[in-house]
Amino acid sequence: MTFPDYTRTELFIGGEWRSPQSTDTYPVFEAATGKPIGTAPMGSGDDVDSAVRSARLAFDSGPWPSMAATDRAKVLRRFASELDTRGDHTADLISRENGTPSSISRISNVAVPISILNRYADLIETGYLEEVRPSGRGATIVRKTPVGVVAAIVPWNFPHLIAMAKIAPALAAGCTVVVKPSPETALDAYVLAEAAEAAGIPPGVLNVVPADRTVSAALVAHPGVDKVSFTGSTEAGRRIGEVCGRLIRRVTLELGGKSASIVLEDADLDHFAANLPANSFINNGQACILHSRILAPRSRYAEVVDAVAESARSLVVGDPLDPAVTCGPMVTSSHRDRVLKHIGAARDSGARMVTGGRRPPAHPDGWFVEPTVFADVDNSGPLAQEEVFGPVVAVIPYVSEDQAVEFANDSEYGLAGSVWTADEQRGIDLSRKIRTGTFGVNYYQMDLGSPFGGFGSSGIGREFGPEGLAAFVEYQSVYVSAGQLPTQPVA
Repeated sequence: MTFPDYTRTELFIGGEWRSPQSTDTYPVFEAATGKPIGTAPMGSGDDVDSAVRSARLAFDSGPWPSMAATDRAKVLRRFASELDTRGDHTADLISRENGTPSSISRISNVAVPISILNRYADLIETGYLEEVRPSGRGATIVRKTPVGVVAAIVPWNFPHLIAMAKIAPALAAGCTVVVKPSPETALDAYVLAEAAEAAGIPPGVLNVVPADRTVSAALVAHPGVDKVSFTGSTEAGRRIGEVCGRLIRRVTLELGGKSASIVLEDADLDHFAANLPANSFINNGQACILHSRILAPRSRYAEVVDAVAESARSLVVGDPLDPAVTCGPMVTSSHRDRVLKHIGAARDSGARMVTGGRRPPAHPDGWFVEPTVFADVDNSGPLAQEEVFGPVVAVIPYVSEDQAVEFANDSEYGLAGSVWTADEQRGIDLSRKIRTGTFGVNYYQMDLGSPFGGFGSSGIGREFGPEGLAAFVEYQSVYVSAGQLPTQPVA
């Protein structure tokens, strides 16, 4: 199959394609082959300043924030339509950049972003942004006003899904946005810019500037930014949180996870195993929601280990563009080496490696790691406590339900998790004891209509649902006499 050269030379700032004010570029490689796909320009501090100034001008003087919500909704729907027309290209490009199997990429990086845009268009058309409440001397108009200029910093694992979790609610609220994509997946960010331009989003409302960590830090601290929305590592999130705290700047941090699946004694193991690829190996293990700890009862421990190992062995490793492949490569060679280092450390710690643990001999090119399962893992050890971000699962024994809950909560993270039981009410009751932002009973699937985010070191704030839009607004209460009320809230 022949692909085009995806080399880019410009940045999308102020509704225009501009030459960067730096000569720095980033080579993007195909994760499955290690061969170059193209290059992307890396924005400089001056480019970030230009983008923020454009967004600031569009917010302070442009039509977008003052536009009727119903009109903004129409633009969001056009944006969704433009992304849809580019869907096949987008899915394949992202699969080549980061190794996501194409079947997953078509859902997560095409269908889901489109759905997010349409959902927020629906929400703001309902009058959600303004309501009237009775008060002691008349009434109060409660307005949700846009927070301002948003810095949206996006990682490489689900680039369009995560970007749209920030862009869509920000635009729906009336904000303007500077998107900083990860260099590893900088090429697909141009699809967002092209679709926004084609949809007629006003100049400066959406800007796209790939950049390295140093320039990203300048974006976070830029005086023209009102809100930072970041998805990435907990370490980076702490640094961003420190800056935003000092500046009293609004911030949403969606960070790491080390989630646990609790298998109870009465669980249907066939059903549990059928869900493992989506829960514990999704996107080649490159997902913050990964259920990478399996907590199994001593009475059924061997059965659970066998089920997890068999699920890992059943995954088809290979070219992510092949529809039959269910586990692609790591995003970069350095990330592959990091995952292999975790595997080596777990082996040295005395954990029992049941399957996997190496680069697959059938795929000497590219950045592959075999789906790997360890048994007899200590819940306090590094493999159970540190986020690997690869296809590596630890099976941990427990002796009672109370101990399973204790183990599940014994983590600095609290993003996801699940319980597997024949008694659904028992699972619901157990969920109340788990300190995590999302939790599944006999299945786990993110719900775009409900808040997503974590406890503890998994972050601050929520995305998706009305709560995701609330993260991009300030509340204004206007006290009026009943005789001065509008006949209906302004949409």
